[in-house]
Amino acid sequence: MGTAANAAYERLVEPHRRELGAHCYRMLGSIQDAEDALQDSLLRAWRGLDRFEGRSSPRSWLYRIATNTCLDALEKRSGKRVLPIDDDRPAVEGSWLEPFPDALLADDVPDARYEARESIELAFIAALQHLLPNQRAVLILREVLGFSAKEAAAMLDTTPASVNSALQRARAALDERLPDRSQQQTLRALGDDAVRELVERYMDAWDRGDVDAVVGMLAEEATFSMPPNAEHFRGREAIRAFLPRGPLSIPRRFVLTRANGQPAFGTYKLVDGAWLPNAIHLISLDADGEITDAVAFLDPSLFARFGLPARPPGVDA
Repeated sequence: MGTAANAAYERLVEPHRRELGAHCYRMLGSIQDAEDALQDSLLRAWRGLDRFEGRSSPRSWLYRIATNTCLDALEKRSGKRVLPIDDDRPAVEGSWLEPFPDALLADDVPDARYEARESIELAFIAALQHLLPNQRAVLILREVLGFSAKEAAAMLDTTPASVNSALQRARAALDERLPDRSQQQTLRALGDDAVRELVERYMDAWDRGDVDAVVGMLAEEATFSMPPNAEHFRGREAIRAFLPRGPLSIPRRFVLTRANGQPAFGTYKLVDGAWLPNAIHLISLDADGEITDAVAFLDPSLFARFGLPARPPGVDA
């Protein structure tokens, strides 16, 4: 293809690149898998550009390609991505759910049931992974992205009746797994100042290695997990017993970031006098400002995706 084709391709694709990446993440539950699926989708779009004749919108055309690319990837995958707290180990070792940087989120999509940040929350992504692939695709296309049943049916080569049936089953399954309130509703109710103060206290407690202060911020039935470790803990006392022999047995530093529309931190640990990237640590809150879930994704390779430095700010080594 020549220069004109390159320009046409860029005009079609660039306005949608970010939202397509988030779509692939919702489908696959992994930022790494999502990046691979996005690249595959864009390659398919490039190869099929001469067949795009404007019968549908560029957005619909691109989402058809991306959705089917993800469905192909899911067909090859053995097992679903989950969190350790689900008590359901993935079929493939290391195939746990992964976090998604807020910096990669696109703007809100009009006519969708879920606003952009709600549809990327960790609880929502975790619940999606328990749906059958076609149900997952239908729910995302209809409820997150705002496509009509007719549009979704065309993307999936099925009928509007089949789409509506799959959507009904997906909604019912999702309702069983999602909390009563989204994190976005909770964060708005708490207010920016309260959330900022809570986040600062949490970071300070970890920086000081203060077990009592950390545990004092937890809800009674809070959970703590550290994928890819399958070990996880539920309840204040279980977490209190674990922290001194686990994460707080080595000095930690926390740096604020955002992931899945929630407060998150890049955490560093001190090893042989050097501060090393350790985890991307997310928290979920309740209406009382207590922490209901903490998930530390132990994967230093995520730091580059989150734009985090190799060492915590102000540290020389």
